[in-house]
Amino acid sequence: MPSRAVTPPPAARRRPPRAHTPMAFARAIVWAYTQRRMDPSGALAQAQIAPEQLADPTARITATQMERLSGYAMRELDDEALGWFSRRLPWGSYGMLARASISAPTLGVALKRWCRHHGLLTDDITLRLDSHDGLVDVVIDEHRDLGPVREFCLVSMLRNIMGLGSWLIDSRIPLLAAAFAHAPPPYRPAYALLFPTPEPAHFHAPATRLRFDARYLQQPLRRDEQALTHMLQHALPLMVQPYRRDRLLVERARQWLLTRPQHTHSAEGLAALLHMSARTLHRQLHEQGTTLQHLKDTVRRERASELLLRTHKPVKQVAEAVGFQNEKSFIRAFRHWTGLTPAAYRRQGVNPARG
Repeated sequence: MPSRAVTPPPAARRRPPRAHTPMAFARAIVWAYTQRRMDPSGALAQAQIAPEQLADPTARITATQMERLSGYAMRELDDEALGWFSRRLPWGSYGMLARASISAPTLGVALKRWCRHHGLLTDDITLRLDSHDGLVDVVIDEHRDLGPVREFCLVSMLRNIMGLGSWLIDSRIPLLAAAFAHAPPPYRPAYALLFPTPEPAHFHAPATRLRFDARYLQQPLRRDEQALTHMLQHALPLMVQPYRRDRLLVERARQWLLTRPQHTHSAEGLAALLHMSARTLHRQLHEQGTTLQHLKDTVRRERASELLLRTHKPVKQVAEAVGFQNEKSFIRAFRHWTGLTPAAYRRQGVNPARG
C-alpha cells in the first residue's frame, strides 16, 4: 500500500527566525550614533527594534535584524567599523580588502593579505595568523582602549574574517577553540552560538583569538571577481549565517577513524567528535561522493595492512588497534577486503598499496 504524504501544519512549515544575537551589540551601534551626535531612530526602525528594548539586558534580536541594523548604520555613519576605531572606515573599506585578497592562490595567502592590509586602515588593532603544530590562530592584538564597543569590535572582527574565509573557499571552517581578552558578559551562553567550539570559550585571555585546523589554509580559493562583486552587495549575512558544507570533512573523518578507532564504532561516536549529528554526517559524506562505511573500511584496511606487514603484533591486537571488537569479525572483514586472511596476507608480504 503506497504511503500517504503528510502535510505539516502551517506553523511547522514557517518557523519564526530565532533571536540569538545579544541586544548589547545593538546598543553598541546606538553608542556610535551618540558619539557622532546623530539620531539612531532610522536604523532601529529599519531593524524593527523598539527603543525601549535596548534597555532590556535579556533581550535578543535575530540575525536578520542585526544585518539590517548594521547595514543601515554603516551607510548612515559612513563607517564600516561602526565606531570601533579612532577614525572612520568609509563605506567600501572592507570591500577593498576583499578585492586585494581575491587573487590569492590559497586561503592562507588571502587571510594574511587581509590582516596586513587591515593595518593600513587602522592601527588601533592588529590582526595576525599564528600557525603552530598543525593549527592556526586568528589573533587580535589591541593597541588602545576600545571603550564601550570593545566586545562588539572583537566579536565582529572575528566573525568578519571567518565569514570571509568560509566564503572564499566555499566551506565551513570548524573552530577548535575561542578565547577573548574581555570579561565574560551576562549573555555568555550566546558565545556558544556565535563561536561553536568543542569547549566553552575562554575569557580574560591574554589576547582574543580563534583556532582552527591549519589544513584549511591550503584550500584553494573558489571565488572570482564576479562572485565577489555580487557578494559585496549581500556581505553581512556571511557574518551571521554559518556554512554547512565542510570541504575537509572526509579528511577530518579519516583522521578520527585512524586516531580514535575505539571511539568511532558508530556514526554517533564519530559525529560527536566532528561536532555534528549523525544524520548531518551521513548527508555531507554523501554530498562528497562517499559513505561512512566506505571510509571506515578504507581506513581500517590501510591501517591493518600496515600493522600486519611492519609489526609482529598478533592478529588479535591488530584487530583491536583498527577498531574491531573481536578477532573473528576482523578476519572476516579482512578476507572481504583482500581475498586473504590476515595471517596469509602477512606471510605473502603483499604490498599494502595493492591490498
